[in-house]
Amino acid sequence: MHIFIQAIPNLLTLLNLFFGFLSVMYSAQGDYRNAAILILIGMMLDSMDGRIARMLQVESELGKELDSLADIVTFGVAPAMMAYYSYFSQFGLIGMGMAGLFPLFGAYRLARFNINAIQSSLKYFTGVPITAGGGLLTLLTLFQGKMPEIILPIAFFVICFLMVSTLKIPSLKEIPLPKYGIIVTIFLATAIYFVIKKEPQRFPYFIYVAIPLYIAFISYQLVKTKRKRNQ
Repeated sequence: MHIFIQAIPNLLTLLNLFFGFLSVMYSAQGDYRNAAILILIGMMLDSMDGRIARMLQVESELGKELDSLADIVTFGVAPAMMAYYSYFSQFGLIGMGMAGLFPLFGAYRLARFNINAIQSSLKYFTGVPITAGGGLLTLLTLFQGKMPEIILPIAFFVICFLMVSTLKIPSLKEIPLPKYGIIVTIFLATAIYFVIKKEPQRFPYFIYVAIPLYIAFISYQLVKTKRKRNQ
């Protein structure tokens, strides 16, 4: 039983990696919507595996290394493939080289984080995490038809730079997982899937509502945590 409990976080991480692989396959077929859905679900799994490992007290070096390997596929290679097939492919070999920069910068970011993990602060990240960078690139690629074409390549290279920069990015590690948060996350993932699958035209409006609500929730949690610390 204990061995099974130890394996739960790693199974979530492997599922994250598998979704990243499937996303690459969908991008190669030109199905960017499903490719994006898989990356976004991968982001949810990535936010869960570490929390569950700490909750079950089964954190391990294997899990940490496995998490980095999954991240480079799901949030490095998969978004880069989306960007390549939907935009950079028009530039031939040069486009391949440009798209390949994203997982290279992301791999460097992950390696730097791993060797500095002990010294890392809970309050901030050094450089944009690859999960956030890959998620942002995914959304920009998915909706590039609704934006000026120049935005995607500019954002692509800006995100690459931010990942390897020494900028201090606020961390959300200290924000506690809400009660039943895992169930809520799974429910939201299912809801997003059906919104996109059944009524894709409504998805942009869903994003316009969901993002402000998410930012408001995070802000509330930050203020609440700060007040508790000052008491």
